[in-house]
Amino acid sequence: MGKLKTRPIRLGGRKKSAIRLQFGALCYRVRKDELQVLMVSSRGTKRWIIPKGWPMDGATPADAALREAWEEAGVKGTVKGPSIGFYSYKKQLAGKRLACIVIIFPVKVKSTQKNYPEASQRQRKWVTPQKAAKMLSDPELAYLVKNFDPRARKRAA
Repeated sequence: MGKLKTRPIRLGGRKKSAIRLQFGALCYRVRKDELQVLMVSSRGTKRWIIPKGWPMDGATPADAALREAWEEAGVKGTVKGPSIGFYSYKKQLAGKRLACIVIIFPVKVKSTQKNYPEASQRQRKWVTPQKAAKMLSDPELAYLVKNFDPRARKRAA
């Protein structure tokens, strides 16, 4: 696979309409037949989010999502299936608001580690998808999380 270089996507050729692409991980596990998803706090505002970040040279989108799950939440796991969807949001970065689209991959968690790159900067919390949806400030993401159930995806396949 060649090196992946991403640049802003421009809509209509206007500089102000540049859109950035990110990849996210919806980390999940099943405990006592209850589906749980892992929420992490953002570094700046401490609001609840899912791990996400920028494309990485030489990595597939799913690999980039898995890397973000490790760096932001200490997750060891595997991507299970294709993307479950995407959402848009405005990222505050260096005094600018960047329009971003995040493609989300389901990550089945094998374990969580105590020591990981951003452990001192974030909190993490296991909750049901319904509770996670209430914690999220992005309505599009909340909808995807609330309706996520990998067990239903298996039955439908």
